[in-house]
Amino acid sequence: MTDPRRQLSRRVYPLRVLGMGLGGLVVGTVLWEQRAGWGPWAWMALVSFIWPHVAYQFSRLSGEPYRAEIRNLLLDSALVTALVPLMHFNLLPSVLLITLTVVDKITTGIRGLWLRSLPGMAVGMLAGGALTGFEWAPTTSMPVIIACLPVMALHTVSVSVASYRLIRQVSRQNQLLDELRRIDALTGLYGRGHWQEQAEAALRLHHATGEPACLVMLDIDHFKQINDLHGHTVGDEAIRALAHIVRSNVRTTDCAGRYGGDEFAIVLRGMHMDKALAVAQRICEQVQAMRLHDMPELQFTSSLGVAAADHRHSSLRAWTDAADAELYQAKASGRNRVSATDVPPLAPVV
Repeated sequence: MTDPRRQLSRRVYPLRVLGMGLGGLVVGTVLWEQRAGWGPWAWMALVSFIWPHVAYQFSRLSGEPYRAEIRNLLLDSALVTALVPLMHFNLLPSVLLITLTVVDKITTGIRGLWLRSLPGMAVGMLAGGALTGFEWAPTTSMPVIIACLPVMALHTVSVSVASYRLIRQVSRQNQLLDELRRIDALTGLYGRGHWQEQAEAALRLHHATGEPACLVMLDIDHFKQINDLHGHTVGDEAIRALAHIVRSNVRTTDCAGRYGGDEFAIVLRGMHMDKALAVAQRICEQVQAMRLHDMPELQFTSSLGVAAADHRHSSLRAWTDAADAELYQAKASGRNRVSATDVPPLAPVV
């Protein structure tokens, strides 16, 4: 992947060419009105039309292009502000150049760069003033105002576009972080935090409206022995295979997540116990038929506990404890089966 720091000079180059070129037109308009000599014209041409290309070559040929471009950006500030005394401090273009110079440093996103540029700006202005005798003619004519308009308009648009891109990038990164927070990396199911949020919402909805919901807790029987005998790689493959079975048996309105280790939890929204038991039984049967690609001889079974939401569950913990108790009841009854609240344990899968 390309280091974005190494791409700084490429990103800055076209903006520098455009910004300094337009700034040169503004300064040139003022110099034309002043009937300036060849010296100010030569300095304006050097800064506005030659320096952007020289700066890019400095960065491109440097062994440390990022640091070279930082130096170029600081030099930009000194060179541009040196143009202000050449214009005899003509008010609008002077304020425009100084403001945009500072704004450009801020929009690079490099922390503190604009502050580091201030001494160079002061030196540039003093040097330009020393050469021109600090002549003072602040009045801005209509032609100069008109010459300033493209700079103001294009700079505003370019900054807005850059800000928009940054906002979109941050938004995409936030979405990715949210996705990483919600999704368990190993299984592709929801992580525990997001699953708990969804389960709490389902329980609140049940208490508020009476909408049914069932909670299923399940895990792989004797999973520790599988890990100890065959290693964690096989254990991880088994967990992924179980997650695939779970995902294939739930609806888009349900919420299936990894609760921890080899234990999974499923919130079945709007579902009564009879249908929830059918879902759990299908999962139990499919786990028994599950085979791993690298170890097809290895067989698995699972135990599942199901609890329907009701008034006794004042919190998610109470609901989870009820489903977990049924999970351990299924294990105590011989494993490879489904157990549910107020329902006798289902017969083991044959």
